[in-house]
Amino acid sequence: MMPSVVNERAVQLYPLSNYTFGTKDPQYEKDASVAARFQRMRDEYQTIGMRKTVEGVLLVHEHNLPHVLLLQLGTSFFKLPGCEVRPGEDEVEALKNNLTETLGREGDVIHWGVDELVGNWWRPNYEPPQYPYVPPHITKPKEHRRLFLVRLPDKAMFAVPRNYKLVAAPLFELYDNSTGYGPVISTLPQSLSRFTYVYA
Repeated sequence: MMPSVVNERAVQLYPLSNYTFGTKDPQYEKDASVAARFQRMRDEYQTIGMRKTVEGVLLVHEHNLPHVLLLQLGTSFFKLPGCEVRPGEDEVEALKNNLTETLGREGDVIHWGVDELVGNWWRPNYEPPQYPYVPPHITKPKEHRRLFLVRLPDKAMFAVPRNYKLVAAPLFELYDNSTGYGPVISTLPQSLSRFTYVYA
C-alpha cells in the first residue's frame, strides 16, 4: 500500500536581529474613534458596498521561536500592518504598497513576498464583532478582512512611524489571548500551524 502524500509548506524565517528599525514621521488613522470608523464604513457602504481590507502577517524568529511583527499604538492596542482596498485595486498590490508606505524607508525598495492567504474574517454589522465565517443569517456583511503571510527578505531596514512601536510577539503569547490582542491576532497560531518553519 502506497503511503499517502501530504504537501507541507515550508516557510523560511530569519532572526529578528537581521532587521534594523528606525523611525519616521507619524502616520495617523483615518478615523479619530471607533464610532467614527463605523460611521465612515456605513457612509461608504452606500456607494462602494462591503469594505475590503488586507493585512500582512510578517514572521521572524528569536531562538527558533516564531514571532509576529505587530504595530503597537499606545500601551494596549496591537494591529497587523494593512489597509483598505480601493474599488478596482488589486489586493496584493495594495498590501505591498501599504507595507512600503508604513515600514519602508524613503528611497529603499523592499521585496514583500505576499503569496499565501492565511485567514478570512467578516464583520456582519457596523460593530466590533468579527467572525472567520459569514454567519448564516447575514447576507450583506459590511467588511471582509483577508490576512496574507508575507515573506521577508533575509535582511532589511525598516522605518516605523513615530506614533507606533513595531513589536515582535511570540506565537505562544498570542495563543488564546484575545483579551490582549483581539480575536483575529490571537488565532494566528492556529492559522499558521499548517506551516513548517525553517530557521536561518
